[in-house]
Amino acid sequence: MPETVELPISIEGMHCGGCVNRVTAALKRLDGVDVRSVAAGSALVAFDPEMTSKEEILEAINRIGFTARGDA
Repeated sequence: MPETVELPISIEGMHCGGCVNRVTAALKRLDGVDVRSVAAGSALVAFDPEMTSKEEILEAINRIGFTARGDA
C-alpha cells in the first residue's frame, strides 16, 4: 500500500456551500488524493506523493479562484 501524506490546507475566499462543492470537486479530480474534509476556509486531504504533489493540490484550488496554502 502506498505511503500517504496528510495535508491541512488553508483556503481564502470560500464563503458558502457552493465554494465547498467547487473545492471538493477540484480535489477529487486529482490522482492519488483522498479528500478527508472540506469546509469554508479549510480542507484536509491525504495524498500519494508518487502520484500528486503538494504544489499540484494547491494549484488545483488556486485555479478555481481561491488562495490555498498548505499548512504542513
